Amino acid sequence: MSIQLKFAGRLFACLAPLVLSGCDLVVMSPSGDIARQQADLIVVSTVLMLLIIVPVICLTLFFAWRYRSSNSTAKYDPEWHHSTRLEVIIWSAPLAIIIALGAITWISTHKLDPYRPLDRIDAERPVSAETKPITVEVVALDWKWLFFYPDYGIATVNEMAAPVDVPINFKITASSVMNSFYVPALAGMIYAMPGMQTKLHAVINKEGEYEGLSANYSGDGFSHMRFKFHGLQQAGFDQWVARVKSQGTALNRDAYLKLEKPSSREPVRYYASVENGLYEAVLNMCARAGQMCMDEMMHIDMMGGAGVESHENRARLEHDNRHADEAAHGKAAPATTFPATGNPARSDQPAEGVDEPSRPQSMNHDMHNMQGHTMSGSAPADTQGSAAPAQLNNDAPAKP
Repeated sequence: MSIQLKFAGRLFACLAPLVLSGCDLVVMSPSGDIARQQADLIVVSTVLMLLIIVPVICLTLFFAWRYRSSNSTAKYDPEWHHSTRLEVIIWSAPLAIIIALGAITWISTHKLDPYRPLDRIDAERPVSAETKPITVEVVALDWKWLFFYPDYGIATVNEMAAPVDVPINFKITASSVMNSFYVPALAGMIYAMPGMQTKLHAVINKEGEYEGLSANYSGDGFSHMRFKFHGLQQAGFDQWVARVKSQGTALNRDAYLKLEKPSSREPVRYYASVENGLYEAVLNMCARAGQMCMDEMMHIDMMGGAGVESHENRARLEHDNRHADEAAHGKAAPATTFPATGNPARSDQPAEGVDEPSRPQSMNHDMHNMQGHTMSGSAPADTQGSAAPAQLNNDAPAKP
């Protein structure tokens, strides 16, 4: 039996490197400085904990072997109950580890705060006063990612890019349910929530193509909610921006409302121009004409309410009235797997309304949290743009 166990152990030792060679350990070998510091934090924390775990395991095995029943030379002392020296060792070692872990956690929590602007490009290069970061506004849709580049007036779906060694200021929100923005090679995951804006400061230090994904379950198309992140040299990034502008269409509110409808496996889309204030309207949950923006609602609340005159705002506050008529006539409203497309999530039929002119309808917002971003006034009465581009009218959402 012992020979078989030894053979099995040796076989496992030989096969383990071959099996693990196919693993992509991007979390422990990232290409961005923030992710690199987070990986170092994982290693340091693990080593500190192993300083206790490994001796405990070894001593457990040693005691079991040393005081086995067949060992007659081991001292047997049933009256023993205390040792000051042993108590000091048992309690001081874990206490020292806890103090060290607490200090590291305190420092890292402040140093790696996602809201904290970067103070270095990598371990050897600080951020200089001449360094100009780029801003990327992220919107988690069902089930795709929309990226705004306000400095360049462009937007993309399921693809983003950034120049190497240039700080990136992310502003992150969601259109409906809570999600989580995650590029393992760049930085840790950050939640995206409707009606709120979270932030992330990061930098990519190596040129390459990296995987981005949703790290929070958000419905039927969650598993395919992925995008490509390109780390490019400045010249390559300029060419990418030029390609988006040359191949893209216009993103106005009408186009956004059609893009917002739930769909899975969305192809990469480019938008050469973006309607002014569109991201702020999405953030304030008033992308549809006639809806009251969250900042206006918060201002009314801050002023103590609008009184009886506010009855005029009732229609502007209806964010989820898509199935009001059905409920009034005793019909059951569709469940979450029957979203605004009008068809089941796995239906072979295309989404309803994609080939028709957009008509105002409310968004499904379950969360009405407040956010610190301000925007003047409510949504305009019209869409401030022409009909949606043919890119959205012709492409029906792909099936999961």
